[in-house]
Amino acid sequence: MVKSYLKYEHSKTFGLITSPSSNVLWTQDEDIQNAALRQSGAGRAIVGADEEVLCWDVKKGELLSRWRDQDCVAEVTSIARSTADPDVYAVGHADGSIRIWDASIASIVVNFNGHRSAVNIMVFDTEGSRLASGSKDTDVIVWDLVAEVGLYKLRGHENQITGLHFLQPNGAMFGNDDETGQSLTSNGVVSGNQDQPGFLLTTSKDAKIKIWDMSTQHCIETHVAQSNGECWALGLSPDGSGCITAGNDGELRIWSIDQHGLADGASQIDQGSNRKYLKERGSLQRQGKDRTAGVKFHPQGKYIAAHGSEKAIELWRIRSETEVQKTLARKRRRRKEKALAAQSKAGHFDPVNDDDKAEGLAAADLTDVIVPYVIVRTGGKVKSVDWGQGSTSKSLHLLSANTNNELELYSIPSRQPEKKTKSEEPPEYSRKFAVDMLGHRTDVRSVALSSDDRMLASSSNGSLKIWNVRTQSCIRTIDCGYALCSSFLPGDKIVVVGNRNGELEVFDIASSTLIETVKAHDGPIWTLHVHPDGKSMATGSADKTAKFFNFEVVEDQIPATERTSPRFKLVHTRTLKLSDDILSLRFSPDSRLVSLSLLDNTVKVFFVDSLKLFLNLYGHKLPVLNMDISYDSKLIVTCSADKNVRVWGLDFGDCHKAFFAHQDSVMQVAFIPHNQDGNGHHFFSASKDRMIKYWDGDKFEQIQKLDGHHGEVWAMTVSRTGEFLVTASHDKSIRIWHQTDEQIFLEEEREKELEELYESTLTTSLEQHEEPGAEKAEVTAAGKQTTETLMAGEKIVEALEIGLPDLEAMREWERAKGRQPNTGPPDRHPIFLYTNTSAEAHVLNVVQRIKAAALQDALLVLPFNQITALFTFLEIWAEKQWNIPLTCRVLFFVLKIHHKQIVASKMMRPMLDGIRQRLRRALQRQKDEMGFNLAALGFVGSRMKDKGSKDYVDEVLWEEEEENIGKGKKKRGFVDVA
Repeated sequence: MVKSYLKYEHSKTFGLITSPSSNVLWTQDEDIQNAALRQSGAGRAIVGADEEVLCWDVKKGELLSRWRDQDCVAEVTSIARSTADPDVYAVGHADGSIRIWDASIASIVVNFNGHRSAVNIMVFDTEGSRLASGSKDTDVIVWDLVAEVGLYKLRGHENQITGLHFLQPNGAMFGNDDETGQSLTSNGVVSGNQDQPGFLLTTSKDAKIKIWDMSTQHCIETHVAQSNGECWALGLSPDGSGCITAGNDGELRIWSIDQHGLADGASQIDQGSNRKYLKERGSLQRQGKDRTAGVKFHPQGKYIAAHGSEKAIELWRIRSETEVQKTLARKRRRRKEKALAAQSKAGHFDPVNDDDKAEGLAAADLTDVIVPYVIVRTGGKVKSVDWGQGSTSKSLHLLSANTNNELELYSIPSRQPEKKTKSEEPPEYSRKFAVDMLGHRTDVRSVALSSDDRMLASSSNGSLKIWNVRTQSCIRTIDCGYALCSSFLPGDKIVVVGNRNGELEVFDIASSTLIETVKAHDGPIWTLHVHPDGKSMATGSADKTAKFFNFEVVEDQIPATERTSPRFKLVHTRTLKLSDDILSLRFSPDSRLVSLSLLDNTVKVFFVDSLKLFLNLYGHKLPVLNMDISYDSKLIVTCSADKNVRVWGLDFGDCHKAFFAHQDSVMQVAFIPHNQDGNGHHFFSASKDRMIKYWDGDKFEQIQKLDGHHGEVWAMTVSRTGEFLVTASHDKSIRIWHQTDEQIFLEEEREKELEELYESTLTTSLEQHEEPGAEKAEVTAAGKQTTETLMAGEKIVEALEIGLPDLEAMREWERAKGRQPNTGPPDRHPIFLYTNTSAEAHVLNVVQRIKAAALQDALLVLPFNQITALFTFLEIWAEKQWNIPLTCRVLFFVLKIHHKQIVASKMMRPMLDGIRQRLRRALQRQKDEMGFNLAALGFVGSRMKDKGSKDYVDEVLWEEEEENIGKGKKKRGFVDVA
């Protein structure tokens, strides 16, 4: 009988607040009744967390919602918010896919697939109907959110896209109202003339800044954005009159955008215009000398935030016109004084030329207009910032997402124009709120479960956290040293932690206090393990010793009294000296043996009672990093930095099997602690290649691969029941993998892996790779073949192959029936008999079920010999007026890609004529229907308006007007308010 295994699946992720791979967005709280809370500007933070998007309440530090697509395992790399509909978000992933989410119902509206690698940046236009995305694959794709298709792909940059903004200029639009500032916000979209498709401003790591005309879909202007290498960020002012590009060495370059020129250029059809719309205005220098990672304008346009990868955000202030004029006047006065002083020294007096007093803002130096305001020092290295927009006029709010897994909201007092200070001192900022309790600042190096599997201890450099496994809430946070290993002691009230400085720290969970610190070793304590009897423990260290400690309760006298209080204490009993550093230590479950792995690649097994050497296990080529002993003390499994896992017998020390288990160092292995389901010799291995693997130690087979972490897996522990395991990774997340009731078979798993490998190579082979020397087209179609589009294309082909013979058979039967009414129906395909539908209806259903975003790529899969059959059905759909928008879309796309062959075919041209006539009739009918409906709606609206208007009179104004009439003033007028 074929052996089956129970499947493990990812169930929960916690401990992660924000990933360093994605940007952060600040958004207004939705239902706020309390005015004081509304003014705090705390709001919500939308962040990427591995493959999920999290929404945090910044004030309370609570997780409000979690968005996750079960089909997607690629991490989130970019988030954008629509200005037209604040509930619509675009989320870009590392595999190049984009998902549009509706935040109100926390579900996906549409999926887009067009990029070949990670999506770096996305931006919505003002109407929220288009989305532009830039990727590491150097392409910019413009998507139509209404039709749910990619419009086109712009290819001109030679490196990854780092900045992207829509420009929709309007000649009359200049300046920025405070009232409209909020609607123009965070992604820098500029409102403008809605009739024009507008322009797109892009920057890339290739140090170029480009303007693309979206009506003609080509680049109209290119400049070198940075003088010293790459361009890493782009910030656009809310009024669209200027932008800032940022590069290496802290350089910020300022550009002005000729909006009138763009508006005129959009309305004129002009061949070969040499007009330049981007003009360089100068450069600023940040205090930080590393590359600038982000530039963000305040929604009101008066402040600029810029940051690199250090622990600081630099703010600049844009001076008002009056301030700049005062600065220019002061400079003129100084020049005049210097000239007079020089003349008096020379002994002759000439009238000082005062022509420059009429100079305007154009003459002002850039450093007179944009001045440093304050440097905000953050708690960690900054990854992304966003302005909080619900702030009062007296203060600014800045949200920072840091690489150390925390969010911070800073309040910075804004400059008040009425306050005149002689010395421009930087304002005092404050950290108002932070989301940092529900995660570690550094990588989790050790995880341990309590004896009842209800609590989890995770330790890192600086903190020990106790979690509730069921609710994933953090119960306790305790400061500790640089933790390398940890364990619950029997009773689950005390946790002991081994540190890098050789100390053992003993913590009481209930009171969150440090009970005792024992200086156990002279080097880092790499490993500790509690004896199976629960009365002692052993530690292994880099000082080449293993030490054994007993647990004792001693009576301590309370000072100034005769009373005593019980206190837990670790008492050192024995020391085992070895020839090399100890990396791992384990007791056998039968308490007979203790095994130690050394830096010399060997594992030594000793008797616990006499500490005499029992076995020496040789075989690994690099040090053994971890090991575990099975429930029956018969097998020991070891994992090493040589990427191998070995299973040994503990009776003779023979190596049963060596696996090449992972693609990188294997960090931990763990047996299932019992044999209830016959799985006592099954074990897990976790590696730096981000994978966890499930193995059968008797058959020496890989059972399952657990893929989910986005960083090296440092720590792993299996529950006492074997129902779940917990892993901690470099991506700062802690994940729980639960055992399900689903059975898996080894043969099926191998087949599945081969299928995945085949599908990945198939989609890669279908991508059109260009020749290295060939010139690439500036605009191409926005599509990408995926497994989904290939399957959709196959479904269409299958429907056409069974539909066309059935259609012809039914037509023949209709003709025969006309001649002989008693003719029996033909033999039809079972699918038509089962669903009781016609062939044309079946083919239409198949096409309708394909997602709009995948339809064009699915039609590309169709061989040309199937196009005739497709045209036959298109003609029927047009005649019967079934789903005219879809019919038109399919027809136009097929015509575009097969135009030459269709025109050259004698058989297909008459078909095309017939489709055209039928479509025109159908479209005319729909046009008439829409016109009639619009007229009816207008009529109903006017009737509603007539019935709904009332005459309102304000009593106070009535009395005042009565008095005025008495004094001979003008008579009052009534106003209609609908």
